[in-house]
Amino acid sequence: MGVRVSTGGSVLARRFEERIAFLRRLPDAGWRVLSAYTAVRLLSALVPAGTALATEALLNGAVRDAILLPLLALSGILLAGQLGTVAEPPFRAVLEGRINGAHRSRLAARVAGAGTISRLEDAAVQDLVRTATADPMDWVEKTPADGALTELSLLIRFVGLFSAAAVVARWSLWLVPLIVLPAMLVRLITVRQWVTHYRIWTAGISHSRRYLYWGEVSTTAAEGKELRVFGLARWLIGKHQGHMHQHLDPVWADDARSARVVRLRLVVTALPLGTAYLVVGMGAARGEGAVSLAAAVLAAAWGIFTTMGQAGDAVNTEGARPVLRADRALDDALGRPPAAAPETGRSPVAPGAPLIRFEHVSFRYPGADRPVLTDVHLEIRPGEMLALVGMNGAGKSTLTNLLAGLYPPTSGRITADGAGIETIDRWQRRISVVFQDFVRYPLSLRDNIVLGQATAVPDEEKMRMAAHDAGLDPVVERLARGWDTPISVTVDGGVDLSGGQWQQVALARALYAVRHDARILVLDEPTAHLDVRTEAQLFQKLIGRTDGITTLLISHRLSTVRQADRIILLDGGRVTESGTHDELMAGDGRYAEMYRLQAERFNRGLADWAEPEAAS
Repeated sequence: MGVRVSTGGSVLARRFEERIAFLRRLPDAGWRVLSAYTAVRLLSALVPAGTALATEALLNGAVRDAILLPLLALSGILLAGQLGTVAEPPFRAVLEGRINGAHRSRLAARVAGAGTISRLEDAAVQDLVRTATADPMDWVEKTPADGALTELSLLIRFVGLFSAAAVVARWSLWLVPLIVLPAMLVRLITVRQWVTHYRIWTAGISHSRRYLYWGEVSTTAAEGKELRVFGLARWLIGKHQGHMHQHLDPVWADDARSARVVRLRLVVTALPLGTAYLVVGMGAARGEGAVSLAAAVLAAAWGIFTTMGQAGDAVNTEGARPVLRADRALDDALGRPPAAAPETGRSPVAPGAPLIRFEHVSFRYPGADRPVLTDVHLEIRPGEMLALVGMNGAGKSTLTNLLAGLYPPTSGRITADGAGIETIDRWQRRISVVFQDFVRYPLSLRDNIVLGQATAVPDEEKMRMAAHDAGLDPVVERLARGWDTPISVTVDGGVDLSGGQWQQVALARALYAVRHDARILVLDEPTAHLDVRTEAQLFQKLIGRTDGITTLLISHRLSTVRQADRIILLDGGRVTESGTHDELMAGDGRYAEMYRLQAERFNRGLADWAEPEAAS
């Protein structure tokens, strides 16, 4: 599935829409801190006009020998401007944190709220998510807060421009365009210079990442051994220097061009400003206006150029635009999640374990050459333990992913008590899964378990019972801080667990969900890291603890699945055998062949699987 960011409409219209979109992010900061920041910025923007008027008042006061109040006013304005400069960064930091935090929270909710994950596996969608996350790795990468605050600052800057222009107009109206238009031209020149530099830099960003990577490799101890043994130093330095020059040579050339732009800016600034100064100065000398007013006009004219000449922040807007566009494109890429659908028409789910049917279900991964599942018809009865076996690539894990609603079938449908699972309200709350690639959260043991039902208030008794059923009691006894021990070495005071112990934690998490609302337990190779004896003991315990719960078990150890009520053999994406262990052995089919092969290997002291198993 390709994802395309729309570029329709005129450039000016699109830019205007993006500016409005940035400004709409400002309320995420909270009105109090946003109002305080706006006040600080307004104070700084009004300093040029205020300084000009206070200077005029001071000179007039000097004539009347009354300079105290004007002097205090001028001092206050200058002090306020300095305080605004000092106060702005802390306010901005708070605003950035809140705006970016709200943006990333909404993004996470949209991504996590997508009922299926098939779209998230598309490379184009992954790129959009990475861009929309707005986690800058380079100076050219900006965040929504950068764009929003820059647009706000630009609006406030125009307030400063108009206030200073009003002071200039007191001398003569024609002086206003003489000063303001060149000042705007200077800003336009500066913005184009920065945007051009930004685009040249970003055009070579892939080379930048490569030369940074090769530079890191050259100073890393592990790679340093091979660099010396195989004599790779010269080759590596060549890689580093080659990518550096491919990236930075155009940047350095643009730096040289920027020097010529600086000269242009000086000319555009000096000519109109010098003309205005000359006109006002000569007019004051001829008595056409007060000297105090002339001083105010000269100060305000200079303030106009300093206000509009600062255009480096244009990079903030330019760098934040990709984030905004990626965020919008995700709306089309992810679509509306099923959980957000109207409640009307949603099917309720019975409190007990439902009757599940796969009705002629086929499934093909996007971009795959052939289907993983083909015309699967399967019934999973309420409360039974159903084992799913098959060789590598048979489609076992894919079938469980479809049952969990993580992917929609390519054709056919999956029902629970007659209703399509995609129509059932909060269907995924009814399923608890131990995935092969379960997550190892860098949290306490307690938190790792209660995450199995994160929407419910943690229940200490249910948590302990789930851990007991998963065989975690010996692990808890050895942890220095018990349930509150962080099980990650990246956390202070944390410890790591073995692969088998982590698998028991994942199982406890799933069993905790079962002790709440989940009525379907899916175990996808839940004991792959455990020895045969521990696995047998664990499953014997589980059989007595999951009454009334439908259990779907996938395991490559056929000695374990023989305890299931029914065994399904998947072969080539189809259900080819179904029955109890004794029935399948009597049928002397593929299952019986696999079982005998595995038993023979085990008796000979070899590995206890018929064929290496992987996710299908």
